[in-house]
Amino acid sequence: MTQVNTCLKRTFTIFNIFFAIIGGFIIALALLSQVLTNVNGGDNLEGRTTGLLVLYVVGSVTMVIAILGAYGAHKESKVSLIVFLVCMVIGCLLMLRTGIPAAMVRPKLEGVLSEKFHELLPLNRASPDVKNMADNLQTQLHCCGLFSYKDWNNEIPDSCLCDQEEEEEGKCQNTDYISFMSTKSVYVKTCFPVIVHYVLLVADVMIGVLFTLGSLALLGLVLSSIMIHQLRYPDRPPVLLSVPAIFSTPPPKYQELHNPPQY
Repeated sequence: MTQVNTCLKRTFTIFNIFFAIIGGFIIALALLSQVLTNVNGGDNLEGRTTGLLVLYVVGSVTMVIAILGAYGAHKESKVSLIVFLVCMVIGCLLMLRTGIPAAMVRPKLEGVLSEKFHELLPLNRASPDVKNMADNLQTQLHCCGLFSYKDWNNEIPDSCLCDQEEEEEGKCQNTDYISFMSTKSVYVKTCFPVIVHYVLLVADVMIGVLFTLGSLALLGLVLSSIMIHQLRYPDRPPVLLSVPAIFSTPPPKYQELHNPPQY
């Protein structure tokens, strides 16, 4: 015999399907990030492996919890729903614990990145990995240097050089360095603003994902709690609210005069 409200069960099942889709989306995002970083030469980026591992773990755990919740609702299994409830409580606390500090750090992120990138200058004396990464960025983004073409001193790489079409479009400038009695035409745009734009975009997406998962965990917590309550007290009658006598409608005036007082 069904002990849980049918409408509640369907709502909970739809919630878990949506929850599983989000888990699959996180795994797909991790795969896409891994492929893009491999293609663009960022496989040696600091923290890349840790970030990808976190995405894979979060996506997989999300899908497993969603499957557990859907199974608990379908079978009306109190144990599965209790485990799901515990996972939702832990998930909600973790998302808030991670999301709130991330939202507080976000306005300071640009300044922190600026300090880190200034430590890499000058680029012509940086490590081979940093040079290759900067060279790839300049080729793909059509920019030169992190903050200026002078970041390379007088060793400006070919990835900074403009072609004739870009010169006609006004995207280039002449350097102050003279090589073989001629100046080099390099990109006006620098790479740091573009990098900051994408980093802040990723940060905003991650903060949004954290708070979205936290909100979904809170909703799952409420739904699973209601289902567990219905499974624990299946025969409890619904509570009916009765209106106190002091709030009842007074009798009409003519009823008060129906039995006049005795004199």
